[in-house]
Amino acid sequence: MSHMPSLALGLCLAALSLPAMAQEGSALSPRVVNEAAVPAVMARAVDDFIIPGYRNLSDKTALLTKASAALCEVPSAASQEKAQEAFSDLVQAWSTVEIIRLGPALEQNRFERFLFYPDRKSTGLKQVQAILAKGDETATDVASLKGKSVAAQGLGALEYVLYGNGSDVLASKDGDFRCRYGVAISQNLDAIANEFLAEWQKPEGIQAAWKKPGPGNPQFRDSKEAATELLGIFVHGVEMVKDQRLKPFYAGTVDGKQDKGHPKSAIYWRSENTMPSIAANFRGLHTLFKVADMESLLPNDSRSVAGSADFVFKSVIGISQTIDGPIGEAIADDKSRAKLDFLTLNTADLLDRLNKDFGGAIGLGAGFSFADGD
Repeated sequence: MSHMPSLALGLCLAALSLPAMAQEGSALSPRVVNEAAVPAVMARAVDDFIIPGYRNLSDKTALLTKASAALCEVPSAASQEKAQEAFSDLVQAWSTVEIIRLGPALEQNRFERFLFYPDRKSTGLKQVQAILAKGDETATDVASLKGKSVAAQGLGALEYVLYGNGSDVLASKDGDFRCRYGVAISQNLDAIANEFLAEWQKPEGIQAAWKKPGPGNPQFRDSKEAATELLGIFVHGVEMVKDQRLKPFYAGTVDGKQDKGHPKSAIYWRSENTMPSIAANFRGLHTLFKVADMESLLPNDSRSVAGSADFVFKSVIGISQTIDGPIGEAIADDKSRAKLDFLTLNTADLLDRLNKDFGGAIGLGAGFSFADGD
């Protein structure tokens, strides 16, 4: 992989040469969404990405619950490793669909209960450590755990149980309490995943609102509102990766000074899932972009906007997948840091392509910015 930094630079220069192509036809047709295409795009987003994504999430939480229970039943290094593998598989499934931060995800604190992040003041970490130190039995029952702080019942808490200080105790009977707490978290995650899926599968629920925009629809009064919501997923998703996933642990070079990095501020740093989760975030966004056929929302003479976004999606996914191992080691390595610089630059570029170029091409450009939350 020693050729990757030069490849990254080449891809970066190629990506930066695309805006002219993305602007094609900007004076040739009205900047409006292709309203006739919207219902089909929304339907594909639901049927071909959101529901299958949550179904996969539910499958992975079920497997994690099984692996966690097996660890408690027969504690060993091997069963601990299997539980850790199931955790990493779940992180991949979640990172693919966590971009859908709306509807059922916002109800009943489901999103925060599944993943409390960022934990800027280490509030969640302290709560999890206190539960483990005190042997708080109420944390081992999924019903009472659900009533505790969101920070003590989701992926972050489980990562600490499986990988944090003292986690080696899980390989023996001495880890019984810690293990049972992990099982309760797994069961809680499984329940939430099943709620996500059930809410989206209801025929007259949110999927009906997505598939039939119109005057009688409480969510989307017209196709433009529906298209705005869908494009917002991409803009906010890329913005989330840029500001909440990459920036906390590595800001790149600012004013000629290179950031030394903050590896313990990275999500999933203990389990080495930082970059795999970021790659999955981008893959989820790219898959949704393709399967929903976002290109069909554009005026015919602006279709190149989708092509340029697709190019940058492939670039950031490709580079994300080549940065592995402990995130601290990646920051300290010149070649990996060059990849992180490339990734940071192109994530910002992708945000502009979606927010300004795509949004502008469907009439959401003037005075409108998803990035500002408008």
